[in-house]
Amino acid sequence: MFVSSVPIFRRNVKSTDPFCARCSLFCLNRGVPSATAPGLRERNRQALITAIKAAARSQLAARGASELSLRAIARDLEMASSAIYRYFPSRDELLTALIIDAYDALGAAAERADTAPANRSAPIVRWRAVCGAAHSWALDNPHEYALVFGSPIADYHAPVETIEHATRLMIVLSDIMIAATRAGAFDGEPEGRAARSLDVDSLSRFMPEVPLMAALRGLIAWTQLFGMISFELFGHLVGSVSDTARFFDAAVDQMGGFIGLDRA
Repeated sequence: MFVSSVPIFRRNVKSTDPFCARCSLFCLNRGVPSATAPGLRERNRQALITAIKAAARSQLAARGASELSLRAIARDLEMASSAIYRYFPSRDELLTALIIDAYDALGAAAERADTAPANRSAPIVRWRAVCGAAHSWALDNPHEYALVFGSPIADYHAPVETIEHATRLMIVLSDIMIAATRAGAFDGEPEGRAARSLDVDSLSRFMPEVPLMAALRGLIAWTQLFGMISFELFGHLVGSVSDTARFFDAAVDQMGGFIGLDRA
């Protein structure tokens, strides 16, 4: 809980923030000198946004994304139901914020794994590290993973602003493909008919220099990676796989070989 080091002088003034009167964490501290009040207000605002998101994630775990309710979150936080709309005017805006947070957290985990000194070597080593980071994040955050890779949410359409955050992980994997290309892993790759199914313009932005057949294999492995994670998280490997960690590592190696990363 944030505790201000500035003395609080409470005045008998009606707050414009409904939450202010109930909890000092979100109090606007009317008596604080004006030079510091704006900073405090912003910190209090961010603290409340964090609390709203935390309550929303609890709802995701208990009820699923389709049942997310701003009014229920307001009750959980003992806020007036009208107050929460000052921070998130609609359910969809809160969903968008949660989706962006999930994509950013997953992307950050992949970026940390890829830039770790021990992993900045051969493309196949980087591939294993990034896939492992995505796998670990999903296991640690199953409901956030389901939010972005699970069933579509009824009546929700993700805005364009989510795309930049969604591509963070893909950019990391694309960098690995580019490094493998420069190392000669894909020299002389013939372009088969399947490569013509690709969106060449988009791939050229993500994977400049990478031959189309290598890009095709990379996309196949990309979808396989998240298919594997989803099968594990949603219980579809039960009865087929007894050691999911070992299975995942073996599959990641197989996918890296399929792409051709082991030749770099």
